[in-house]
Amino acid sequence: MPYEQDEAATPPERKRTEAKTNSAIEIYREIIKDNIDYDILIQDPKMDKDRLDEIVEIMLETVCTARKTIRIAGDDYPAELVKSKFMKLNSSHVEFVLDCMRENTTKIRNIKQYLKAVLFNAPSTIDSYYTALVNHDFYGSK
Repeated sequence: MPYEQDEAATPPERKRTEAKTNSAIEIYREIIKDNIDYDILIQDPKMDKDRLDEIVEIMLETVCTARKTIRIAGDDYPAELVKSKFMKLNSSHVEFVLDCMRENTTKIRNIKQYLKAVLFNAPSTIDSYYTALVNHDFYGSK
């Protein structure tokens, strides 16, 4: 009889741990959505909600990974660095990533890795990207 009680006690414990993990993921999902002004972005009629949701899921997956390192564009980075960068992304970065996707004409073999790389590099490349775009539009059409 005691064996049955122990056996019955085990599954709820596992469920509690699972629930804790799931609630942590949901908390991170809300933080990410808040950071990128998700509710505001999806109100834009030009915004592709499916693309935006993909970006949120990739960010969430990356932030919640248990790995010690994360590979970005062929290089391994400490997971904490990548997580930190992803948690600092905002709506401008997300719009930049979506612009990069729209402008890209080459075939992307691994879209998930491409998006991770663009998200990771967004804070350090966004200004140069838009400067080049303005220069092209302003000076390039002569």
